[in-house]
Amino acid sequence: MAGAVREEEAAAGGGLGVRLNWLRAGVLGANDGVVSTAGLVVGVAGATSSASTLLASGLAGLLAGAISMAAGEYVSVSTQRDSERAALATERRELVEEPEAELDELTGLLQGHGLTARLAREVAEQLTARDALGAHARVELGIDPAQIVNPWHAAWASCAAFTVGAVLPLLAIVLPPAGLRVPVTVVAVLCALVVTGWLGARLGESPVRRSVLRTTLGGGLAMAVTYAAGWLLSTAGV
Repeated sequence: MAGAVREEEAAAGGGLGVRLNWLRAGVLGANDGVVSTAGLVVGVAGATSSASTLLASGLAGLLAGAISMAAGEYVSVSTQRDSERAALATERRELVEEPEAELDELTGLLQGHGLTARLAREVAEQLTARDALGAHARVELGIDPAQIVNPWHAAWASCAAFTVGAVLPLLAIVLPPAGLRVPVTVVAVLCALVVTGWLGARLGESPVRRSVLRTTLGGGLAMAVTYAAGWLLSTAGV
């Protein structure tokens, strides 16, 4: 009974870890949307004050970035899923063909986690009787068969996170009067980066100040460089 409770608690912890990973990925995706779109529109603003040009370039950057993020995440997660499925298929075959050898292997792995030989054998037998594939997948492969990631979910989540982040600099550059567009965008973007840096640090349990400085300095540098490039092109008459 106690073993079952511990197993349920571990499963709940695993589910929480998955949710935290999704949240971290969402924060990072939103941060990418903020920085890349801000760099693009501020750079264009350095070359022109045309609201229609700024809107067109910002929308193009938003769409291209969101689709790129979704496609990249889909390919990455699909590759991970295929690898996990292949590993599970191999483990399933070995459990059918060599059950005793697999039981010995699981026992050795549990001993490596600090259990005595006798206790490791007992636990291995109980886990094998209850769910042999699940036990080997978690202990040997580090995979939870019930939590194989879905590439479509990852793709849509990345697309949505990037879009949410990109909307802020896009609105900030086209809504204010011409003379205030760049200052308003810079302030809005830096505030957003403070929030994403803080959230990323809290979710990752890392130092908040370092995370906030890293995100704001990186975003500020990106805007400064692109604005300078746009301004130089404008003054050169390009």
